[in-house]
Amino acid sequence: MAVSLTTQPTVAGSQVLAFGAARGDLVVPNDDLVGPIDSSDEWIRQRTGIITRMRASKDIGVQDLALTAAQEAIERSGIDLETLDGIIVSTITFPYQTPSLATLLAGQLGRPDVIAYDISAACAGFAYGIGQADALIRSGAARNVLVIGAEKLSDVVSPTDRSISFLLGDGAGAAVVGPSETPKIGPTVWGSDGDHWDTIRMTGSLTGFRDGENGWPTLEQDGRTVFRWAVWHTAEKIREMLDKSGLTVADVDVFVPHQANMRIIDELAKQLKLPEDVVIGRDIAETGNTSAASIPLATHRLIEEGAAKSGDVLVQFGFGAGLAYAGQVLILP
Repeated sequence: MAVSLTTQPTVAGSQVLAFGAARGDLVVPNDDLVGPIDSSDEWIRQRTGIITRMRASKDIGVQDLALTAAQEAIERSGIDLETLDGIIVSTITFPYQTPSLATLLAGQLGRPDVIAYDISAACAGFAYGIGQADALIRSGAARNVLVIGAEKLSDVVSPTDRSISFLLGDGAGAAVVGPSETPKIGPTVWGSDGDHWDTIRMTGSLTGFRDGENGWPTLEQDGRTVFRWAVWHTAEKIREMLDKSGLTVADVDVFVPHQANMRIIDELAKQLKLPEDVVIGRDIAETGNTSAASIPLATHRLIEEGAAKSGDVLVQFGFGAGLAYAGQVLILP
């Protein structure tokens, strides 16, 4: 017997309604880190653009940062909490492999029965989450979705590692995504480069740590490979993203790439030939590289400072471990 299925009514588009942010409580200048890596404040500034990074005290967990950012985003969005149907968290530093940080937050926020899950896309994770939230809303599966990028990278850093340790900070950024009569989130361009799976990696596995085969796993990277890949591959994908959104570089008001390294940010702007009046997120100088949290943190700062305004066209693009990448064009709330 043939049957027909009932589906949810779809909506025309989605939009970001508001952002929220939380940074670690400790200001860590370069001079505090240079000894174990035999470096200097001048070298770190020249190579990365970082002056300080924000890190969290031992008693502040990634879940605390995520909750603070989430609460601000929800409050600023003005939504009725009962209409929040989904929570997506991108993190690689929640210390429990299961259950998810998203389900913990769902209970803490008073919405324990919503769609809730974590994704592991590292520095591209927030943009991955926005792409998924956009799809959930346009399909009719959710009314409003909370997307969070949250990391406590100081838990997985070795003070003696010269490849990445001095880059990393702690923080969380959040956005509430809701329906829109006209699309205010453009098509997501995303993917990965699995041939470079281990370019940014952990120094060992949890089972190896358990069995005494390696120490506590920390992050390390092949910096030169990441730099070259990020500059050339990312610029190409951003052009593709603009084209799919029906825009050109001339339409861009704000550019917020993953805050990986100031040299990468500057080189991307050069490769894209961004006009001089485009506002560029440079939160890395004071916050450091916060992986999945870096894009929403940088965007939140620009909005708070008045550099990014309602109606501005913002290009966001993340790239990182596994050389996963993702990005969208947003019209700011």
